[in-house]
Amino acid sequence: MSRIDGYFEKVKEILDEVLVYQKENIEKSAEEVARVLENEGMIFAFGTGHSHMLAEEVFYRAGGLVKVYPILKGPLMLHESASVSSRMERLPCYADILMDDLKDAKEGDVLFVFSNSGRNTVSIDIALMARKKGMKVICITNLKHARSVSSRHESGLMLHEVCDIVIDNCGVVGDACMDVGGIMTGPTSTIAGCCILNAIVCEAVDMMMEKGLKPEVWCSSNVDGGDEINDVYINKYRKDIKIL
Repeated sequence: MSRIDGYFEKVKEILDEVLVYQKENIEKSAEEVARVLENEGMIFAFGTGHSHMLAEEVFYRAGGLVKVYPILKGPLMLHESASVSSRMERLPCYADILMDDLKDAKEGDVLFVFSNSGRNTVSIDIALMARKKGMKVICITNLKHARSVSSRHESGLMLHEVCDIVIDNCGVVGDACMDVGGIMTGPTSTIAGCCILNAIVCEAVDMMMEKGLKPEVWCSSNVDGGDEINDVYINKYRKDIKIL
């Protein structure tokens, strides 16, 4: 079997495991998302390092929910300095800066937090702060990895220990799943995370449709009529979602 075949097989195994063992929590998350949207609330999304890609995955995406507010801070992402971002996500009190993005969040709104290891300070802090505001916090993390390392948070807690709903991405310790002559390669957390998130969106949309509601969903701007559909949402929510 080639490494290409092997990697695809491993990804399929992980996604099958997610579907079998995490479906209940995916459904619970969809229920929370549908509840928030039915009550005109907002969905917030946050991740550091590569996990920030999941916050972007659910934002302004064709087929994605409109009322998603991604918390994207340059120092915690990779495009300014990848190595600095690794240090920044461990800093105590840095999450205080992020609270400006949550200042308008209401009790009952949902915050998604993405962290493969679940050990770093900023992700744990923002989850704790959001829960103090009465928000529902959902995390996507790697429980095998989280349980193999210690927390970097002063409380000693891991991300999955401070969230309302925990979804395991079912990856391996260290994320890279392919052993190629002693070198580990082939990460899976982004693939699994994207599948989980989009499954939550699909289920939440279906739940709302069953109640006779029409969910607000982005259209591709590259199909005829897409810009016109999206412009309505942009004008409606530009004040609520800063980066629209």
